[in-house]
Amino acid sequence: MVYLLALLISIIAGLRTMTAIAAISWAAYLGYLNLTGSWLALLGYRFTPWILSALALGEFVTDQLLFTLSRKVPVQFGDRILSGAISGAAIAIVGGVLVVGLL
Repeated sequence: MVYLLALLISIIAGLRTMTAIAAISWAAYLGYLNLTGSWLALLGYRFTPWILSALALGEFVTDQLLFTLSRKVPVQFGDRILSGAISGAAIAIVGGVLVVGLL
């Protein structure tokens, strides 16, 4: 089940970079994901979900603009891979799965 959830959040990260991390941050903040004591504990801090949600909304708006680059540009593609890796790692940490080869 952990692998399926990690796959699904990574697919979301492929569609919108900040949405996946914002969703994971909200889950950690509300207590659905216990990231306390891990290297991703900052996702559950008090203001982190609000900041990441604002960034996700900003990304949604800027993606609609005509001068926005394609998501297949190397920088944006790399950001989506990194976002999916971090989001999947957060789910894997909670599931007790050893995360190897994150980057």
